[in-house]
Amino acid sequence: MSRIITPELVSLDVPLGDGKADVIRALAERVVANGRARDADELFADAWAREEKDETGLPGGIGIPHARSASVTEPTLAFARLSPGVDFGAPDGPADIVFLIAAPAGADEAHLAVLSQLARSLMNPDFMAGLRSASTPAQAVGIVSAAIEPAPASAAEPAPAPTRAEARAQASPESSPTRIVAVTACATGIAHTFMAADALTAAGKEEGVDLIVEPQGSSGYKALPQSVIDNADAVIFATDVDVREPQRFAGKPVVRSGVKRGIEQPRQLIAEAIAAAKNPNAARVTGEATSAAAETAPVSWGARIQRILLTGVSYMIPFVAGGGLLIALGFLLGGFEVTTNAATVITQNSLWDLPTTDITSPIGPLGQYLGSVAFMIGATSMGFLVSALAGYIAFAIADRPGIAPGFVAGAVAVLMNAGFIGGIIGGLLAGFIAWWLGRLDVPRFLRGLMPVVIIPLLGSIFASGLMVLFLGRPIAALMTVLTDWLTSMSQSGVGAVLLGVILGLMMCFDLGGPVNKVAYAFATAGLAAATVDNTAPYLIMAAVMSAGMVPPLAMALASTVLARKSFTPVERENGVAAWLLGASFISEGAIPFAAADPLRVIPASMVGGAVTGALSMAFSVQSYAPHGGLFVFFAINPFWGFLISIVAGTVVSALIVVALKKWVGRKELNDAEAPQLAAVPA
Repeated sequence: MSRIITPELVSLDVPLGDGKADVIRALAERVVANGRARDADELFADAWAREEKDETGLPGGIGIPHARSASVTEPTLAFARLSPGVDFGAPDGPADIVFLIAAPAGADEAHLAVLSQLARSLMNPDFMAGLRSASTPAQAVGIVSAAIEPAPASAAEPAPAPTRAEARAQASPESSPTRIVAVTACATGIAHTFMAADALTAAGKEEGVDLIVEPQGSSGYKALPQSVIDNADAVIFATDVDVREPQRFAGKPVVRSGVKRGIEQPRQLIAEAIAAAKNPNAARVTGEATSAAAETAPVSWGARIQRILLTGVSYMIPFVAGGGLLIALGFLLGGFEVTTNAATVITQNSLWDLPTTDITSPIGPLGQYLGSVAFMIGATSMGFLVSALAGYIAFAIADRPGIAPGFVAGAVAVLMNAGFIGGIIGGLLAGFIAWWLGRLDVPRFLRGLMPVVIIPLLGSIFASGLMVLFLGRPIAALMTVLTDWLTSMSQSGVGAVLLGVILGLMMCFDLGGPVNKVAYAFATAGLAAATVDNTAPYLIMAAVMSAGMVPPLAMALASTVLARKSFTPVERENGVAAWLLGASFISEGAIPFAAADPLRVIPASMVGGAVTGALSMAFSVQSYAPHGGLFVFFAINPFWGFLISIVAGTVVSALIVVALKKWVGRKELNDAEAPQLAAVPA
């Protein structure tokens, strides 16, 4: 393993800029200058995206910006001792000790263990004092190297050793301290994960609590012995991502928080866990995926159903995006008649025996064959749309045992012509029956069979049986009426424009939330039924995609061109990124703006989206691809109508938001009030 830090990567008492963005960029450039990364801009962007999700400043004057980046060629630490310090978001003030932790996208376990050991060393007062007193870069490198070279064999090794905890667990409750197990995990799994683990462990020793931590880092994790978990009085989940295998902790009183609270407030978390252990009404682990955003208070059924449906849609989208783009490529290569002859071309021809009749491709027989192949693969992928939606809705309810009955219920919904509404209902039915079956107290000899045989069998019979016997036909009739109504609207001038307005409003209402996803799911589900004679789904898809591009593009235009002074520096940086996000059809690119100023950004976005949706329908724009924005221009017809619609809506939204910021309830925002959110692809 090459040295992870060298004197050339150290900067002592040299100003690197006025803000943390300047410091991160300067350190990224130093990493590139030393041949350890290819692109400083890419490394900075990856580190800054992590910083926007959650600031990396820690108590004690520490900043640890970090990222896993494809531009990094070898794991690297770049260190700066700043004078004066720079604010990295810590509650106690600016940071004067800053490490940029740069890991390759595919860093191996050994390298990640070294980086994790550094994170743990930052909790050591002697280590920090040595860095603050180092007189030369070489001396600083020596201090860091001494801390990380004797790294343990596994970065996920819990401390203290589980065997010691198991011995304590055998003691009577009266003679042993409160027993707590904890899980720590952050988004990158490099720094905060292990710092929180060490902070909790140290605080547990000081408080006289028997506390064992399971850090779930990027380099893997060593699961705590089930006997330790079973004997624990309470659980702490200090995580920013889902806990792995949460069913191991099922039934235990639980305290949940983000991973940074495990670093900054470990004693408070321990006190809350002790209180939860003594409270019979405390929240308990259900065995389902548990994210850091989860609250300890019970979640309402409405919020839970929303999360369940969004989980199904999020897992469905890759089938739609990949399949839809392949269909669009099939149209490009094979012509639009490829839908009628693709199967025949594939079964009767090959690359060595190209078709000679019914050539509809603009580039000849080779295009006809390749276009048919692309179309059939894409159509097959799209065929999983409803099944995937139902399967992962069931997964969100019942975990893995729900997947099989959910997929089967979705396939039955397709068979019954019940469409995506049937898939949603089938997925809910399958998920809830699988969840109920999983909670049954069955004899021990049946427990191993429950998740792999009994639950899939009974869940499939129940959910799919209800679809076939009772629900399928009524839902199919409803889908037929709905489809006919929307088709008739899309084929009439005024009706088509009104439909475009409705779809545009839905796409811009919550920027990737439930309403946005309903409109998108409806549009993509329709693509599977589209034909040369039935082009309404293509019109709807174009209106949905163009309207969804408006919010980020409008915010980019307003913040970087029209009214820069009305936006904070952070918002202006987000605006630069929003150009690309909007062009790619990622509505969530506008979320940082909406989070900071929802009462002005959301209405402005909705007006622009309605304009774009209406114009797209008025111009009869068709999109044969479900995603990609401007980058799938070859699948949009007419492309000029698509562009005009987007430009018009973007300008309208941008002008409205600028006017609202200037004249309606104006409030100047500083950088600290700006949102620290990152966009997530739709």
